[in-house]
Order: sequence, then structure tokens, then C-alpha cells
Amino acid sequence: MLLPGPLRPFLLAALLGSALPGSALAAKPLVFCAEASPEGFDPALWDSATTYNITKPVFQGLVEFQRGGVTLRPGLAERWTVSVDGLEYTFKLRRGVHFHQTDYFTPQRDFSADDVVFTVNRWIRPELPFNQAFKTPLTGPDGYGLAKMIESVQKLDQHTVKIRLRERNATFLTFFAMGFAGMQSSEYAEQLLKAGKPQQINQLPIGTGPYRFKSYAKDSTIRYEANPQYWGHAQKTRSLVFAIVADPQVRIQKLKAGECQVAAAVRESDLDTLAADKRIKIASTGASNISYLAYNLKRPQFAKREVRVALDMAINRNALFKAMFPKGGAIQAINPYPPSIWSWNPKTRNEYNPAKAKALLAQAGYPNGFTVNLWALPVQRPTNPNGKLMAQMIQQDWAKIGVKTNIQSYEWGEYLKRAAAGEHDVYMSGLTSNSGDPDDFLWNSLSCSVSKGGQRFCNTEFDNLLQLGRQTTDQKQRTRYYLKAQEIFKYQRPWITIAHSRIYIPLRNNVQGFIMNPNGSFDFEDVWLK
Repeated sequence: MLLPGPLRPFLLAALLGSALPGSALAAKPLVFCAEASPEGFDPALWDSATTYNITKPVFQGLVEFQRGGVTLRPGLAERWTVSVDGLEYTFKLRRGVHFHQTDYFTPQRDFSADDVVFTVNRWIRPELPFNQAFKTPLTGPDGYGLAKMIESVQKLDQHTVKIRLRERNATFLTFFAMGFAGMQSSEYAEQLLKAGKPQQINQLPIGTGPYRFKSYAKDSTIRYEANPQYWGHAQKTRSLVFAIVADPQVRIQKLKAGECQVAAAVRESDLDTLAADKRIKIASTGASNISYLAYNLKRPQFAKREVRVALDMAINRNALFKAMFPKGGAIQAINPYPPSIWSWNPKTRNEYNPAKAKALLAQAGYPNGFTVNLWALPVQRPTNPNGKLMAQMIQQDWAKIGVKTNIQSYEWGEYLKRAAAGEHDVYMSGLTSNSGDPDDFLWNSLSCSVSKGGQRFCNTEFDNLLQLGRQTTDQKQRTRYYLKAQEIFKYQRPWITIAHSRIYIPLRNNVQGFIMNPNGSFDFEDVWLK
């Protein structure tokens, strides 16, 4: 069969590649087709899954999640102890860990307690000279309330650090495995501060991970190279490339053509096409995730509970799921986290009732409805594979109760920036949990600490329950707090919960060592091409 012209080079490359020795194959780049550009390269500065995936090859935390699960294991800390009162954590640091040497930084010493102290103080002490010069809030640690939680971080010796908390926190260790918690070099930060370029920490990253940053062509390509001084296994893949490909169909075409070997999560509607290609395999997992619509609670109509409930009740979820998830790889979200998470409340319910919704609008003072701007998600997510289609279907549902909907969208980075600034009425969002703990879904999105002055949800009773859930390690007691918190959430309805879904990652058959994580994140350490 004669292949189309554009595919002939890829076939030739494949034939030549099959004859290459192992060392030559290892030299071939491993290319990942990513769905969006990073907001930056400083993991503490951002909280999107896209940016965490992009910074993960470079940065490491004191602890890490075991690949394919949520069990904690040593990272840059070899071991740790916790005081009897649960307020002091002492970390023994791994020796012989080198920060990346690049053309913009040459480290003069190994990773040490000084770097942990700098990194943690950067999270909690805005008055520090580097933070004052940087002048940008750190979204990741701020979202988990670390500044209020951590009392101090202290260097005991070059390889020992003690962190003291103001109050017990059942999930504290997991924070050091989160995407934002990559350890930074205090030596590099000092160099940047002296040069008057602290913002460069977000553009030219330095970490301890298996790959070091090489270059970034905006909205196009990120290149990494294997870290020759990595404390872990030497990487068989010498060159790692993230190709930014926003269009999901183009990502699939590139995967089929061999231009990338792994691609971002695909839609259920694409599975049959991919399954027909014998050169491609699909990795999948039932992930700890949720998609939802979030209200801007500063808008007067959304400050009224009746309006929030009415818009939720007007959505025909059965029809929506039939169109969005034709193979049944998702379930309707009722609570702010999926039923696979312990403490999920089975007593809450969704309800589809347009007539009741219209009556609630009248009760709230909107008998003729109103106009709302609905932001459609501009990137493909497993829990929201087609933001535009979802917006159009919701637009039709809301029209039936007299609400006129204007659909808007922006480029991904702009979307996040504008939503954070509160420019939206209602916008599509979602999250995945790293740890599988209810707190990971609730605190960073629904606590008063992230309410942005009333733009997001802030309920005193709900917040107290989250606080209590953090302060005990007794899972039965924590469950009681979270069951009640979900009842308050469902009554107040700050979100329209949409879906929990499976995640499908397509990759070519010659990719070895790839392991799916429960949250769908990408880990390319010890992944190579056969």
C-alpha cells in the first residue's frame, strides 16, 4: 500500500530505528504531546496540573508518592520522625544530591538543609528579601494554608531540618510530595537576588530531578536533558521533549505518526480510533478527580442560594453525560470528591427539575431570569473532554428557565489569570487529588483561606469542620466531620458538580516503564523507548 506523502518519513524513521543498537535508541528523544503551555517553571507559583506535569522532571520534594499510588516514600529526605504531640517533624536529608548544572548556574555545593530552610521560608515568610524582590504570591503553598500552619523551619545540621507547626495537621507530610513542594536551591536564589533577577526562578528552573531544563520555545516546545549527576538511576532516555499541542485531534495525529510517543489524556470518543492502531496502547485509571462549574459569589445573583440551586437543578446531567461520555467512563459528581475517597456521603443527591428551578429563581427575585456569562474550558480534560459542547448544552438547559447564557473562552493561561482575578460569572474548572485524602479536595478550593475576598465559597461552619478534620489522625472522627461538611456543601451549592472520570493515556508500544498515577499526572523518570 502506498502511504500518503507526509507519513513516508515517519515510516522510514521507524524502519531505520528498528535497526539501531540499544545505545542509539536511548539517544532518541522521548516526546510527550502536552495539551497546554506552562504558566511558568516555578512549581510553587502555580497550581494547575499542566504546570505540575511540566515541572515534575526537574523538581523533587522531601517525600514523594509511590508511582501508581498514594503511599508516601522517601524523596530528598531519607527518613523523618514526628513528635508525640504531632507538632514537630524532623527530616534527615539524603546525602550526595546535586542541583542541576546548566549554562546559567553552576552549584558550588550539594543539596542541604539550607535549601529546605530557604524553600519552606519562601512559602511562609513574605518579608524575606527574595520574596520582597519577587513580589508574587505563591499559589501552591498559599492554597493549603502553609503560612498559617507552619510556625518555623530550623536547620539542625547540614542534613537535618526540623519544622514546627502551630497546630496538628493529619495531612502535613503529603504536602511535601505535592507538585508545588519541589526543593529550590538557596544558592541559585541568592545568585538571582544579587543580579536583580529573582523572577528568573520562574523562567530558568534549577532542581534536583532526573532531568534538567534545557530550553523553552513559547507555546511550542520544552526540552529537557538527562541529569548526568542524578542521585537516582541514570536515565536511559537522554532527551525528553514536551511538544505543546492544544488541539486534541492533532495530538492524536502526531501520536499515530510517531511524532510523539505519549500524549495527554484523550476523550472516550477517540478510543475506538486509537484501539484500531496496533502501534498504540492505552493506559487507564479511575482517577481521583472532579469537574465542576464555580460561581463568582461576588455577583449579586449568585450570592443568593436559591439561584445557585436553580441553575444546578436545571442541568439535564443524563443528556450531558450521554453526549460527553458515550462509553460510560465517567460518573455524575454529587459531592466535591468521588465515592472512591473515604468519607464520601451517600445521602446527598442531584436533582433535575426545571419547573422547581424556575420557581426558585422567582423566589430569589428573578421571575424573568437574567443573563450570565459562562466560561467554556479551553483545554481537554478527562472530566471535561469538550468544554464548548458542555457549555452549549448547559446554555440550552438554562434557557428553559429563562436564563440567557453568553459563552466565552480564552487561551488557557489567560483563562486561569482572568478567573483568578474574578472576571467570570460562572467558569468551568476541576481538580485531581494527589493524596486521595478528602482535605486535598476541600481545603485548597472551598476553605475560607482561598475565598479571595468572597469570590469563592466561605462558610464558617463548613470551615470549622475542615479545621477539625485536619487536627486529628483518627479516620473515623475525620469521616464524621467530612460527612457533615458535604451536607453543608450540597445545601449551599457553591459549585455545580459535574463528573468524576476515568483517565485514558495513549502511548506507543515501544514506550517502556510508564506507570499511570491515580491523579493522571505524568512521571517520566525511568521511562524509555524500547
